[in-house]
This record gives sequence, C-alpha cells and structure tokens, in this order.
Amino acid sequence: MIRKLAVLAALACTPLVTVAQTTAAPPSTNPVSDALRAGLARSAKNMSAAADAMPAEKFSFKPTPDQITFAHLTLHIADSNNLFCSKISGSAAPESPKLAETDSKDKLVAALKSSFDFCSTSLAKLDDSHLADTVPLFNNRPFSRAAVMFILSGSWADHYSAQSLYLRLNGVLPPTAQPASH
Repeated sequence: MIRKLAVLAALACTPLVTVAQTTAAPPSTNPVSDALRAGLARSAKNMSAAADAMPAEKFSFKPTPDQITFAHLTLHIADSNNLFCSKISGSAAPESPKLAETDSKDKLVAALKSSFDFCSTSLAKLDDSHLADTVPLFNNRPFSRAAVMFILSGSWADHYSAQSLYLRLNGVLPPTAQPASH
C-alpha cells in the first residue's frame, strides 16, 4: 500500500518537474561577460544614487587630511570606468571636458553617470571568446582581458564601500542600506 502511494505521488509530481525543467533558462554561453554586465547594472544604480545622495556642500568632505574628497572620489570612479571599459571593449573612451574636484556636484555626478553609460554601451556586445587576450594597462603592462574585467568589478566594490563610508560619516544612509519600500 505504501509503495503504491509513493508511486502515485511520484507520478503526480512528474508534470511539475517537467514544467520546471522546461521553463528554466539555458545556461549562459558567456558567463563571465554576463556577470560583469550584471555587476555593472547594480554598480551604476548604487554608485550613481550614492553620489546623488551626498549633499553638494559635502563634496569637499574628506574623512582625514590624508584622504581624498568625495568630489575626488567621484571623479576617480568616472575616470576608472572610462579607462577599464575602454580597455576591456577595445573602444575609445569618450572625450569629455577636464573636470576638477572643485567643479559643481551636478557636473561631477553627470560625469559619473556618463561613465556608466559608456561602460553599458561599450560592454553590451562583450563575450567570453577573448578573455585570454592581452590588454595593456598600468604603464602598458600586459593583463588578460579577464583580469581587467576582475579589476573593474573589484574597483566598483571598493569605490562603493568608500562612497558608503563618506555618506555615513555625514549622516546619510547609503542606497543599499535604505529600508525596503513597500
């Protein structure tokens, strides 16, 4: 009797398993590039929101005399994005006016957002077929394209953590620490 119930239960669940298997997305053929693009989307959202959240009068803030200002950090993120995304994609970084950390918040945030737009465009067609290709970086030292992708992803984590620290030291809750809206 128990055996018959087990067989009936297994047969009853078979259509559910079949449906679940047919609705699952096929594995990515470019998992590294897809992961970088997913990180890009998340980082663009969070880092742009962090820059927006910092009050304009606090862009000159630095936690200690030896550290950089929030404005300098914002420019550094934009420059890093443009450099790394250019190197990874093989496309020229956009030409933009030279900004200084004394420029307005609006200009600095616009440069940051523009750098993420450039990354989105330049990395849109990136695939995993050239991960081993050599890319010159940092005084023309050779790096694999995969290594530069990891450097870029690591820089987003590093820079967002710095933005979050600067925000918290100024009484502003970082974007990813905001309570969920219902």
